[in-house]
Amino acid sequence: MESGCELFGRFEMPSLFKEGRIMIGGIFPVFNKEIATTSSFVREPGKVICAGLDLRVFRWTQVMIFAVEEINKNSTILPNISLGYRILNSCASPTNTLRAALTLAGGIEKKESNSSCPPAISALIAESGSTQSLAVAGTLGPFRVPIVSYFSTCACLSDREKYPSFFRTIPSDYFQAKALAALIRHFGWQWIGAIQSDNDYGRNGVLAFTEEVKKFGVCVAFVGTVLRTYSMDKILDVVEMIKQSTVKVILAFVPEGDLYPLMKEVVKQNITGIQWIASEAWITAARPSTPEMYRAFGGALGFVVQKVEIPNLKPFLTITVKTKKFCTGNETLENFQDVFFDVTHLRVSYNVYNAVYAVAHALHHLLFCKKPGEKAEKLCFNISEIQPKQVTDHLQRVRFRNQFEDDVFFDENGDPPAAYELINWQLKDGQVQHVTLGHFLSTASGEYKLSIHEDDIVWRTGKKVPSSLCSNVCTAGTRKAQIKGKPVCCFDCIPCAEGTIANISADCTPCTKEFWPNERKDECIPKAKEFLSYHEPMGIAITVVSLLGATLSLAIIMVFVRYGGTPVVKASNSELSCFLLFSLFLCFLCPLTFISRPTVWTCMLRHTAFGVTFALCISCVLGKTIVVVTAFKATFPGNMVAGKFGPTQQRIIVFSCTLVQIVICILWLNLNPPFPDMVFRYSNNKIVLECNPGSEAAFYTVLGYIGILAFICLILAFLARKLPDNFNEAKCITFSMLVFCAVWITFIPVYISSPGKFTVAVETFAILSSALGLLISIFAPKCYIILLKPEKNTKKHVMGGKKP
Repeated sequence: MESGCELFGRFEMPSLFKEGRIMIGGIFPVFNKEIATTSSFVREPGKVICAGLDLRVFRWTQVMIFAVEEINKNSTILPNISLGYRILNSCASPTNTLRAALTLAGGIEKKESNSSCPPAISALIAESGSTQSLAVAGTLGPFRVPIVSYFSTCACLSDREKYPSFFRTIPSDYFQAKALAALIRHFGWQWIGAIQSDNDYGRNGVLAFTEEVKKFGVCVAFVGTVLRTYSMDKILDVVEMIKQSTVKVILAFVPEGDLYPLMKEVVKQNITGIQWIASEAWITAARPSTPEMYRAFGGALGFVVQKVEIPNLKPFLTITVKTKKFCTGNETLENFQDVFFDVTHLRVSYNVYNAVYAVAHALHHLLFCKKPGEKAEKLCFNISEIQPKQVTDHLQRVRFRNQFEDDVFFDENGDPPAAYELINWQLKDGQVQHVTLGHFLSTASGEYKLSIHEDDIVWRTGKKVPSSLCSNVCTAGTRKAQIKGKPVCCFDCIPCAEGTIANISADCTPCTKEFWPNERKDECIPKAKEFLSYHEPMGIAITVVSLLGATLSLAIIMVFVRYGGTPVVKASNSELSCFLLFSLFLCFLCPLTFISRPTVWTCMLRHTAFGVTFALCISCVLGKTIVVVTAFKATFPGNMVAGKFGPTQQRIIVFSCTLVQIVICILWLNLNPPFPDMVFRYSNNKIVLECNPGSEAAFYTVLGYIGILAFICLILAFLARKLPDNFNEAKCITFSMLVFCAVWITFIPVYISSPGKFTVAVETFAILSSALGLLISIFAPKCYIILLKPEKNTKKHVMGGKKP
């Protein structure tokens, strides 16, 4: 049996070929469309037929050849070792790309029978499309054949477990998605559409982009899908989707060949007013960059890798072309004006150039065990023993600075550093120009920086930055209300709820307790503070009545002093009457402490002063009542009670009853005193300033004690109401106590239910009305006799029941 390698078949694939001691392969979509054929499976398939020559891609092949020739002439890289190449056409088809890869990996057509079976190439420069690269990397990856792509950007190719030998000199779509998302965020576009190609490049690119922009609250209204092999009906469906949508910004993450049929239809139907965002695959492509396309796609923005001008490349491209059929051999292309010969804006070509040099550096380090430029006397490794895995390992460690001062290296995923230029389509001198207006760079810390020269951007929609929103931004004082069944970017604006505002945010935020929204609900303003003041009618009325009552009390004291020797004054116990009038004077002044802004001192004073003065007042009434009762008892023979209840005993009763209230108030002030408080429960837009009693129990104990004294007075006065004298003071005391008790019994429920400052007004009303009730009920009859009926101010009249 014959040993060695045996080639069972081969694909008929034309190639650009040059032999060398070390061979590298190249796969390029020189023709961008494969003509579909039907296989009968009866005989071998025929040759692949391709159409649509792409001069831009053909230039990429020439750059690879140029780089190989330049390396062969360079004595510092692979000295005395010739580098060869074999370049095949993929027709932009994954199937044909795989054929090309297997052809290159299968070796040359004739092989000695006793030779080993190393791969014919040491590395492969391939491919432009991500789908094609996935096919190649998935097939050759298990054999560790190094593959360096110059234009495949799908982030999925960074998976080292699936594609362990894949490298690229163009940044991954992971970075491009971040750059595009940063661009969308920079201009505040919230409502956008997306067009993807029906392959790995488009689907993965749009998916990565969508995940990025969702972080900024951007909504993708629709995702249209196109492909160069699609029927016109599918293209028209996408056009209709664009026309029906309200978006004004559309991202096209599509290779130029797949997007071109859609672009022609958009121009044909005159769809303008759209701001197009481009992926790097078509933003600088020559075929769509025409004045005709500019009518709909002018002002397009997109990111591309940096551009360079490769020295000596243009003379290489303009070498005289000789063929038997068309040329004489004397033609020259030096003065021919075509973008093919424009080497001042090379981007993808520069990626091809770096890919070839990266492979050369890896091979040099493998063979000479030194970096290019370091003195290498002899080989440290046999060329015939080169294995793909060894080249892959060295390629992973490659790091050098090229002649353009750019660092060429690969990270752990085989990706280069991310650096993009922002391109804007502008029409100058009748030609579409790709003008650089910004940059997107990755920093050492892993962050990204976007810089844009906004003033220089040409917008298709005019000078103003286009707006793309599903719903207009909610005005101040309103919030977003999600519309059921629609994306989060589509919403209604409804007014903020009571107590909340919305200014710069989309949500309503509540004001703090002490603030309230203004009328526009865009700012929190301090709430109005409410308290009983001297300047409002209620405060004025209380002040007037209080001063009037105090004045009356003083006036009656003066009357009693002036007429102290008359029978009426003597019969009413002048000392206790003066004490009572003085306490009433203080009671009338108490409401003044309830007016004005509460403070710590006024809060403590108003409740304790009220409690003590009224206790003194009722104690005096109690003393007078006991005097009347003892006088009634004294009418019975042998009763000595009146003699035992003289002025001293009366003072003791007044002092002791008042002292109890003083003790209660002292305990209240020490344990849990009243304090000024802000109450928010009465109204949302104002703060009620009032005195918190501190201890509700203490407050009602003070009221209860006064009530007990009043109740005792009422019972005793009621028992003495039938005294025979014309001037029966028990009747006056009984009536005054009835008024007093009625006022304070009514006060408690009204006090509890009254809101805000009306609580204070109710309490002052109870104080004034009860004080006036006592003053009028007890002293009005006396003053009437003293001042108006002096003829009745006699002992005989006072003791009207006695006969002479």
